[in-house]
Amino acid sequence: MDCQALYQTRLARYLTALRNEKPDRIPIRPFVAEFTAEYAGMTSQQVAHDYNLAFEAACQCARDFDWDAVVPNMVYVWTGLTQAAGLRYYGIPGIGIPHTTGFNYIEPPEDAAFMREDEYDALIDDPTGFLYNVWLPRVSTEVARIGEPVTYRNNVALVKSAMAMLAYFTAFGPQVQRLRDECGTVSAISGIFKAPFDIIADKLRGYVGLTMDMATQPEKVLAACEALMPHLVHVGLSTADAAKQVPIGFWMHRGCVPFVNPQQFASHYWPTLKPCIEEFWRHGHQTMFYAEGKWDYHLDDFATLPERSILFHVDQGDIFLAHRKLHHKFALSGGIPNVLLSYGKPDDVRAYCRKVIDGVAREGGYIMDAGAIMQNDSSVENVRAMTDFTREHGVYSTGSTGPVKDLAALRPCHGADVSQLPAFAPKRPPRVKPGQCLPWEGKVRELPPITGDADLVRRVWENVEGFGNTYIWQLLLSF
Repeated sequence: MDCQALYQTRLARYLTALRNEKPDRIPIRPFVAEFTAEYAGMTSQQVAHDYNLAFEAACQCARDFDWDAVVPNMVYVWTGLTQAAGLRYYGIPGIGIPHTTGFNYIEPPEDAAFMREDEYDALIDDPTGFLYNVWLPRVSTEVARIGEPVTYRNNVALVKSAMAMLAYFTAFGPQVQRLRDECGTVSAISGIFKAPFDIIADKLRGYVGLTMDMATQPEKVLAACEALMPHLVHVGLSTADAAKQVPIGFWMHRGCVPFVNPQQFASHYWPTLKPCIEEFWRHGHQTMFYAEGKWDYHLDDFATLPERSILFHVDQGDIFLAHRKLHHKFALSGGIPNVLLSYGKPDDVRAYCRKVIDGVAREGGYIMDAGAIMQNDSSVENVRAMTDFTREHGVYSTGSTGPVKDLAALRPCHGADVSQLPAFAPKRPPRVKPGQCLPWEGKVRELPPITGDADLVRRVWENVEGFGNTYIWQLLLSF
């Protein structure tokens, strides 16, 4: 098998579908997490606690199932790092929960939320500073709070968790290359983004706290969302695919009906999300809307985004409705129920795949996947049935994905006119610019006079500053 030729064919197939066009066949891109452990004969504890084992399991699945694209490690939260940082909000397989159970998120009780109801002004003033000074000590068992004695344990936790993050992120490059060289498989996404409203609901106030705040101080919630926008856009752009081929991953959580009502979506969620997606598109990056739960009510809003700017992934929503509402502008993925893949029969899986292929994929612009990330309850037999049926019946007689000389021409953004997009101008320009913690303008006043190339000194300072910024925002978004 010529893995390089296979990779080029699969990349062209995947990119063609992302452009909402018709390739030679439907790309198969399963988001498989603890399923990889089940298939590779490992436990959930092994792939959560040792990312090298998770990498190995991902490669074994990609190679054996012959998939077009996968995530290099969908068991993304490495519990070695979360333990190093002492993060309170994770249940770790084998430590307090069964080693056969995947890691899980533990939301704090309302009276112990990681951000208090009267702290919006501090978050709005300097989101990065708030995360370091207030949020991190509260979510960590190791990090001292402002005013408390700084201990050896505190200092070691910060150093080792930062080094652990560096080691983990650095390991993804070789893993992506390994998927290409050994399996001919494309890395499905690149980068991380979450909506400002979801950040507050997930990691700061909690869902119950945010619900109360929307009743008592909605203007503060909106101001906080606006303050978060430029920082989240910075994270998305700085982690995106430099080749502008695969989409930025956007995990959608609590911004949909019935978690919020339609008026709150219109007043808070959408106005602080849409400009971020448009800014990604202005820079040539597509965004994957991984619509966890049911987002059917909001499809008309999503349809106002620029053509091809998103890939819409259907979880529990109606994929046939999504096809009617969105497919004229955007590619779709998912829609195969996880409960079917876990507890159904292979014939039932094949029948549902046929229904989806016939109903939404005839003209291209569809990528086969389950509705949600597959954990270790997904049946190997059923996942194989989904894969084999799609490979056999998802062939387009008029599509083409042969050797492509210019893959740039297949980028989702290729040929897009972004000249009419409104400028990204959040109502609350950040006091400390995105990517920084301690601004150079303050640091330079502490230094002796600079001779020679002052811009060199500034640039290196800000680049190294960026490492600290990456640490805190990645803890918030990725871990």
